[in-house]
Amino acid sequence: MTTAERYVELCLRIGRHDEDLVDFSFAPGEISDRVAGEDPIEAARLAEDARELAAETDSHYLRAQLRGLEIVARKLAGEDVSYAEEVEGCYGSKVALVPEERFEQAHRELDELLPPGGTLAERYTRWLDGEPIPRERLEAVLRTLAEALRETTRELFGLPDGEAYALELVKDQHWYAYNRYLGGLRSVVEVNTDLPISAGGVVATMAHELYPGHHTERVWKEELLYRAGGRVEESVLPYGTPQSVITEGIATVAVTLMVESHGALLADAFREHGIDYDPDRSLRIHRAGKALDAVIANAAVMLHADGASTDEAVEYVQRWELISEARARQHVEFVMDRWGRAYIRTYTDGYELCRTWVGGDPARFKRLLTEQLTPTDLM
Repeated sequence: MTTAERYVELCLRIGRHDEDLVDFSFAPGEISDRVAGEDPIEAARLAEDARELAAETDSHYLRAQLRGLEIVARKLAGEDVSYAEEVEGCYGSKVALVPEERFEQAHRELDELLPPGGTLAERYTRWLDGEPIPRERLEAVLRTLAEALRETTRELFGLPDGEAYALELVKDQHWYAYNRYLGGLRSVVEVNTDLPISAGGVVATMAHELYPGHHTERVWKEELLYRAGGRVEESVLPYGTPQSVITEGIATVAVTLMVESHGALLADAFREHGIDYDPDRSLRIHRAGKALDAVIANAAVMLHADGASTDEAVEYVQRWELISEARARQHVEFVMDRWGRAYIRTYTDGYELCRTWVGGDPARFKRLLTEQLTPTDLM
């Protein structure tokens, strides 16, 4: 087998220990069938396999991925991996607190931008929640915005022939939306109807999950790297690896990119459904509030490196993120999870890395969609 095939095999073997560790796989049948038919291999042995394979490959990309897989396998084997080692080994990030002065500046900007009435937290919550789109109209609105974003993405970055997506409205989930990539240039995006979703939330969801976010990245990499380039490693996405930093960075930058470049088009799409959407104000508030995304990453450091209690983390998140106690507890629960505690860095660090590297250049964003880049490459 090639190094790439052995890498895919290793990803699937690690996934046998925790079904949530492989986000998607359309690996060749001979590999997936073989792994499915064998007894699970001890996690400690898989960690050794990752180290050995990393020493053999001359691929910078695979070495970074394998370092992350080694950390994941060591944790599965019961090893006490420090927070700093996990964050650096899996995602190429350094554990450091974002200065609270950055949050204070965001609060000042939001105070100037948000409509008056109540505390800053109340005003920000009202803005984020917006006017919820009625459940009976939600699917139609989602589809209209998805198609508008699809055509814009096609103009800016192109799309492979035959790509397709499906929407499913679901319940009883803790997230707003999730992209299940199926392979074959197809995605299913699930949207949680238990949570209110406003016009701004629709834009964020469709841009992040579909165009030009997760779906766009996956179909381009399947088409160019896997099908045309024979890079079998692109057939699987394991959590706990630098690939996730790029993936989440693309999806978070995608939202800002679409509102900046095609806000008027989005407003027209909403107008078809009698919904008001102010792209200029949305963009200004989105930019100001983006700094607050790092609050939960700070809370993770406090919890796992500095010894803070859960209640202390909840209070910190509630104060700086300008959200309710219930929502703050939900956020803290995510970073208390054994995988979520480090994965939070993919959103914060991924956004900063990709935003800075792209620098507003569509050609650079297209490179993120189509090339095997690591966080180190963007630094």
